[in-house]
Amino acid sequence: MLAAAPRTRPAEPLWRGTPMEAPGAPGIPPTWTSSDKDMVGASLGPSRLWFTVGHGVVNEIYWPRVDIPQIRDLGFIVADGKGFWSEVKRGADYTIATPGPGIPAVQILHRHCRFELALRIAPDPDRDVLLIELDLTGDADLAPYALLAPHLGGTGNGNRAEVFTNRGRVALCAEQGPFGLALAAADPGQRDAWRGASAGYVGTSDGWQDFARNGAMTWAYDRAGPGNVALMGKLPRHSVLALGFGSGKEAAATLAISALARPFEAAWREQVRAWEAWHAEKAHATGLPGEFHEQVHLSAMVLKAHQDKTYPGAMVASLSIPWGNSTDDPGGYHLVWPRDLVESAGALLELGAAEEARDALRYLIATQLDDGRWAQNQWLGGMPRWGGIQLDEVGFPVLLAAALAEREALGGIEAKGMVRRALAYLARHGPATEQDRWEETAGINPFTLAVAIAALVAGAEFLDEAERGDVLLLADDWNARIEEWCVASGSALGAAHGVEAHYVRVAPARVMSDPAALREVVPLKNRDRNPGLPAAEQVSTDLLQLVRFGLRRADDPFVRGTVRLVDAVLRAETPSGPVWRRYGGDGYGEHPDGRPYDGTGQGRPWPLLAGERGHYALVAAEDPVPHLRTMMRASGRLGLIPEQVWDGDQLPLAGLHPGRPSGSAMPLVWAHAEFVKLATSIRAGRPVDRPEAVWLRYAGRRPHPTHAHWAPWMPVATIRPGQSLRVLSDVPTVVRWRVAGRDDAGEATTALAALGLHATDLPTGALRPGDAILVEFAHTVNGERRIEVTEPVSPSV
Repeated sequence: MLAAAPRTRPAEPLWRGTPMEAPGAPGIPPTWTSSDKDMVGASLGPSRLWFTVGHGVVNEIYWPRVDIPQIRDLGFIVADGKGFWSEVKRGADYTIATPGPGIPAVQILHRHCRFELALRIAPDPDRDVLLIELDLTGDADLAPYALLAPHLGGTGNGNRAEVFTNRGRVALCAEQGPFGLALAAADPGQRDAWRGASAGYVGTSDGWQDFARNGAMTWAYDRAGPGNVALMGKLPRHSVLALGFGSGKEAAATLAISALARPFEAAWREQVRAWEAWHAEKAHATGLPGEFHEQVHLSAMVLKAHQDKTYPGAMVASLSIPWGNSTDDPGGYHLVWPRDLVESAGALLELGAAEEARDALRYLIATQLDDGRWAQNQWLGGMPRWGGIQLDEVGFPVLLAAALAEREALGGIEAKGMVRRALAYLARHGPATEQDRWEETAGINPFTLAVAIAALVAGAEFLDEAERGDVLLLADDWNARIEEWCVASGSALGAAHGVEAHYVRVAPARVMSDPAALREVVPLKNRDRNPGLPAAEQVSTDLLQLVRFGLRRADDPFVRGTVRLVDAVLRAETPSGPVWRRYGGDGYGEHPDGRPYDGTGQGRPWPLLAGERGHYALVAAEDPVPHLRTMMRASGRLGLIPEQVWDGDQLPLAGLHPGRPSGSAMPLVWAHAEFVKLATSIRAGRPVDRPEAVWLRYAGRRPHPTHAHWAPWMPVATIRPGQSLRVLSDVPTVVRWRVAGRDDAGEATTALAALGLHATDLPTGALRPGDAILVEFAHTVNGERRIEVTEPVSPSV
């Protein structure tokens, strides 16, 4: 139990009293707030501030970059000072609106039987300040109190809070390291509005604890910290708040107080006007059914508002921390994932925001690592956070460059070097990936493979003619082997649903040399008990990318069978419509009893996947429009699309309702990008992100490659009759070969080939089915000659 803080004298203007240090250091362990956002927003002006709103109050504010949250929340208590008090974010009886679709200026009305609290929220367009207009009506003895929880530098630990006087004006301030904030207030006459203030430690001596224990604001502490701190101040019934950020409390207070010198209405009008003009310039809803206009505008705003201003082109995955009220994770989703960035930039390109898409490409060029890949995710400046390697995140930047080139929208960007390095990484490490797109499982994954093949084909357009042909041969070989690697026949899972053969979620890399590897167990992550399942018994929605990118036809028998299986085992019927889970046995989501994901849980349906299923419907000549409607219905109060929706029994105390947002990230920017892409794909009659070069080469048909490829990282077990066997190495190599049981033998030396690889073609075209060719590698390591004997490679029909 927490020890009660001592009761002190009644609150008074602390700048006149004796300084008092709050007790209870360092406070309880910090957490973030709920990721269930009502709205996110930013100014289109020079202001470097991004805000979020949830449960009717301000949540995290990010400054001076979109990856650094600086507060947990800024909420309000309404009280009469005689025992009655109500914290409005816990009341849940509020309405929220904006002046128009996709305009991030927020109007909130909290209702109670004794009062109404009206808020308007907008950023100052020119300063790093968020403005809040407050109007309390109702019982005359009630007053509003602001409650602010600083998390400067992205953490609730080590903050210092202070009631600070700056040139005669009071501000509630906090500092940590190079960051400072100040909350100033003015009444309608633009006079200092604070009627009392206090600083404290969260859970012991903060303002909320004061009301919880005393029914009124009775504590009056000047400062608290270092620790998990909070600030509270009493306000008049009509006032404007300005929360400013700077390099210290003085700098932040100067910005906040100067913002109050201009009428709130001026900042509000400027925010509305600027966003209306941006939407009008893009004209992104042209030609779409009217029911989707508002959601497209909202999604366009979400995409734009997640872009950074210090690093143009960088976009975080979400201005939220999944299950934030149960964790102090410093990263959350406010990091750059190359995959999410490219998916989002592609949507912006379809909305007519070509310059924003070009900025994303420039940013990716700048943050490409020396070996040609990108970090799994990273802070905006390019510093990696997680160390996994995902081949789709190597291929996606190539596809962005190709998409811009298709539209003649590169704008002079020289992307050849970036593309070549990325393709070289794919060729040296594919087709198996260390992690799939869900960042969990190694092996050969249909989604990742589709992206890698598409990148090889589309990226070949950037290469010199001498390299282009060899890269396309490799793409053809991988494409022709998709079923060899990723289709399971006769699985118990398929048999239970009348499906003879289906694409697996992921195949172990060993399947390249042994097809029986599909019977090997592949682990399931994020589960309390994790026995895993054989690869052949796992299915996911990832195969849909093969159709979307034009590698397979929608009516391909394996595709059709897998879609039936996916719909049977992963589709969840919700009040919002059908939504799909990622894969069977997924553990990333709330526990069945509603407890937040804590490293284990149960995966929930993703609206994003309803969009992907809609793209398949479009190609399969089905009606894709219901999938758009599902994404809209699964969104939050104002249209923010979540990462996941709840699919269990209704749990109102946990805020979990079937078909509605769960505690995962909201908004998920990738989901808004998918909504935009599906809407514009319906208008275009085809997937708008399908690379044209891929469609022209394959049009959904399996190729018949003239070459098979073998490498130490790609030890394929079979080649087709008539194919040449191209042996690849990353260093100069002598290749010795012979045909098992025959006198045929030879030796060849690799030569420098495409993408810096070394290659030689072995004369296998005349071999008969059943023949096995044995290959030896000889190369020099540290001056010593080494020999490596491969597994047999045998042609088959």
